[in-house]
Amino acid sequence: MYQIENVLRPYAWGSTTAIAGLLGRPASGGPEAEMWIGAHPDSPSTAVHPNGVTQPLDALIESDPLHFLGSDSLAEFGPRLPFLTKLLAAEQPLSLQVHPSLDQARDGFARENAAGLPADAPERNYRDDNHKPEMIFALTPFKALCGFRSPSASRSIFEHLAHVLDSAAVDVPAVVKDIISDLGQADQPVALRAAFSRLIQGGGEVSDAIAEIVAVLSAGAPLEPHREALTAMLDINEAFPGDPGVLISLLLNHLSLEPGDVVYLPAGNIHAYLHGLGVEVMASSDNVLRGGLTPKHVDVPELLKTVRFEALGVPRVEASGTEFGQELYRPPFREFQLQRIELGPGAEPVPLAQTGPAVVVVVSGAVMLDSPKSDLLLKRGAAAFIPDAEAPVNVHPVQGATDTSIAFAVTTGLGN
Repeated sequence: MYQIENVLRPYAWGSTTAIAGLLGRPASGGPEAEMWIGAHPDSPSTAVHPNGVTQPLDALIESDPLHFLGSDSLAEFGPRLPFLTKLLAAEQPLSLQVHPSLDQARDGFARENAAGLPADAPERNYRDDNHKPEMIFALTPFKALCGFRSPSASRSIFEHLAHVLDSAAVDVPAVVKDIISDLGQADQPVALRAAFSRLIQGGGEVSDAIAEIVAVLSAGAPLEPHREALTAMLDINEAFPGDPGVLISLLLNHLSLEPGDVVYLPAGNIHAYLHGLGVEVMASSDNVLRGGLTPKHVDVPELLKTVRFEALGVPRVEASGTEFGQELYRPPFREFQLQRIELGPGAEPVPLAQTGPAVVVVVSGAVMLDSPKSDLLLKRGAAAFIPDAEAPVNVHPVQGATDTSIAFAVTTGLGN
């Protein structure tokens, strides 16, 4: 087992206090958006050997893939850690985004390589050849946009906007009328594609419509019966005034997660995190196709090829318990699953639900990782990488501890 040191990403949308507060360390003074825990080559964790020598985790794994990953993970995912874990702290909205399927990622990565695009080119869509299904475990109240509402539900919101504009003696913008017409089509995927495409490609016409809508709502026009969606829209506009994502947000489900709630995001699911702290797990990839709420590159044709224009329910993941006292969250992806471990003082050890490699991060108290080969003490804020060859591992409370300890562990979903 290896204690690992992890990389903080200081994106502008990040909280200045949430990750530091969770891990019990001083804040850096700047935004701390994501802590990457894994072996992605863009920001690999650093493994600390027993003799104090350090080594990038991806290089450590490459030195003996069979030992570190195990035969099953190696056969299915190749010689790389198949998942990436993040602590994510959003103070402001993240970009509206979607992730490609595995086939699309492979094709897109090869195409951009063949075109000679540098790996760090801002107009690049595909940073690697992998897909990026995700799951988020809310640690605090967490706000997000996730997938499309039914066209009829979104149409009622735009009809309300048309009514309040008309009541304020403001001409209803043509784009609003067109969106209402788009969403009235009987074929749901066709209706959603038409409305989304009109907004993402609307340019100045959409920006002007947003300005008029925001002015009328800010002057006291009624938000009911769509207060949640319209309040979120106004908040998003404060961060990204006039961006098409402001109105696109009205096409999407608004999630209000409580601590302990979990949702997963498959390929093609259009989404954006708005505010909150969570443990995010994903396949090891950095492939993102953006659709707004960002100054970064937006490739509209590629985006439209990727988004699934379907009105679906919110894809929640419920905890499943085992006879060993394990609390597991298993999305329909083979790259990863999440285990939450809570140990009171004097509690019995909990087995790590490990299939292949695993990482563990402690967010409260301290735990002892114990295997037939070694043991490792992890205090609050510390993390570890556990090779496949180290299993089985038990997680113990620290002797004499008086507080409850909480840790999160991620391993592959191959055992499901």
